Amino acid sequence: MPRDDASLRAMSGEKTPPYPGGIAAILTQMEGRREALDFAPGEALPPYETPLAGLSAQIISDPDADPAEAPPFRSNHHRKRHALRRELTGRSELVFLNALLIAHLRKRAYPAHAPALFQRLWTEEGAALLEQLDPRWLVSSVTTFGDHGLSLVQRSVGLSLSTLFGTMKLYESERLYSGLPADRPFALDTRDRGSLPMEMDGYSLSGGGLDVNMIGRLWLEAEGDPVIQPLAHHLLEMLIADDRTVFRRMMTMRKRQARRAGARPKGDLSGNIAPVPASHRGLTPETLRWGLTSTIRAPLPEIARFAAHHLELGAAALQIHLDTPDPEAEAYLTRHPAVRVIQCDAAYWQASGRARPEAHQVRQAFNATQALRDGLGVHWLGHLDVDEFLLPQRPMAALLAEVPHAAAFARIAPAEALAPDDGLPHRFKTTHKHAGQPKAVLQEIYPTFGAHLYGGFLSHTSGKVFARTGIEDTRLGLHRLKYRGADASNRHRLGEVWLGHLHARSWEQFRADLEFRRTRGSYRKGSERPEMGQAELIGFLTEEEGDAGLRALFDEVCADTPELRRRLAAYGMLIEPPFDPDAAVTRVFGRAP
Repeated sequence: MPRDDASLRAMSGEKTPPYPGGIAAILTQMEGRREALDFAPGEALPPYETPLAGLSAQIISDPDADPAEAPPFRSNHHRKRHALRRELTGRSELVFLNALLIAHLRKRAYPAHAPALFQRLWTEEGAALLEQLDPRWLVSSVTTFGDHGLSLVQRSVGLSLSTLFGTMKLYESERLYSGLPADRPFALDTRDRGSLPMEMDGYSLSGGGLDVNMIGRLWLEAEGDPVIQPLAHHLLEMLIADDRTVFRRMMTMRKRQARRAGARPKGDLSGNIAPVPASHRGLTPETLRWGLTSTIRAPLPEIARFAAHHLELGAAALQIHLDTPDPEAEAYLTRHPAVRVIQCDAAYWQASGRARPEAHQVRQAFNATQALRDGLGVHWLGHLDVDEFLLPQRPMAALLAEVPHAAAFARIAPAEALAPDDGLPHRFKTTHKHAGQPKAVLQEIYPTFGAHLYGGFLSHTSGKVFARTGIEDTRLGLHRLKYRGADASNRHRLGEVWLGHLHARSWEQFRADLEFRRTRGSYRKGSERPEMGQAELIGFLTEEEGDAGLRALFDEVCADTPELRRRLAAYGMLIEPPFDPDAAVTRVFGRAP
């Protein structure tokens, strides 16, 4: 009886390749699925100018009941359109348009305007899509960014996430044959001692960082593009919250191994997920309440600007701790019912059960944590300084209502103010990272000092956070939320809002605050700021060149000049939001203090 080639190879011990024909056969098979969808006469994709605003409220009906949609099929486009509308019956036309664009963009050829319409869809209706799409279509969407993204960040993040989820689908499908459900880890004692393919080292349960590095790098990379960032972050948050993934199983196995050894597992992210109260589910912009807490030592006019600006934005509660007691300020501010003033006098610290901390940062964190635990009658509480102002593009309640329920806190990226010749700043700049630009642009924008300043900022680049109230054992710090003594891991990057920071609003103010910042503030050596070089740079300029060197630094980095604005605008790093806190003071309090 004749034997085929495969039988002969098996008898000789020769391995059969999983893909006969190698990479050439793989490419041929892949390309065979990419033939373009043809159109019948009169058929076309919706034009680029298609109005998108109302599509999320329009519901898809059964295509078989519509003569224009039902078979017989006139074209492959008609066939695909019908299949999608049948699958998505009862969903919105917005979801359908996204799916139809993906179907065409997967092919070798497609209508010329399809990539631009897909980009416009996610730019204008991204929030609605995140709310309405199921995980399958979210993954298909991010995959399409990998193929058709307009920026390098969109393409790299899209391709990386597509590869991640595709690989997960393969190994999770194979794992089903183990007979174990997806949420059950393997037993520690059943590990095979064989080698991994490609001569890879095995993942270390006790100290491996592959999972954290993979998720963390994707998260940070996505922050470089405002269109793909919400989608990518949403998918990553879903990934780490799902009990049925290899990440959760490995973390469970890591905990079990640590218990055997009597130690806490290194890098235990799951142990730092702060549990979000069920009462926060289903909050809408109409029902969500947000507020702020701040520990302030500043003149009353500055406090009034801070309070009025945020009250006009819709803050339901402002708790202001006066680091230096001031009854006059309390009388002025509390004329508004949403403002609560706490005088941090000796009686306050005595009642707290602790001595007044020497460092103002410790006092700030203590007061913010007390406000968070009190709740102030709000769902979200932000911790800002008096020189920090929220600059949202949409109402804060709407932005916070869109934060995934799994996230315990949301981070807001900073925008540092440009100092005008007189008056308050009204223009701001971002870091290169938050504008999706490479670090090299800093030396184009700041020729002398760009190499020494992270992001071109003199102030912090980590931003500030809003935390959900009602979570036990949390502490609210200057730039983070702690849960059970460690940084909470279930975070969200809040888009469409900047934290406007009036860090150096004039040369006079910058020079007056310099000594305090060098000895006790943000310019200290060895501080926990993420930037490298500010303390050393300012110290060098102070000692070697005095005020002349400091003024040169201020003029290049902080001064609101046409030249700096032009360079910032060229890289998408200039922000010019509506900002007039003095006018807000008059509207809110009736008169300036």
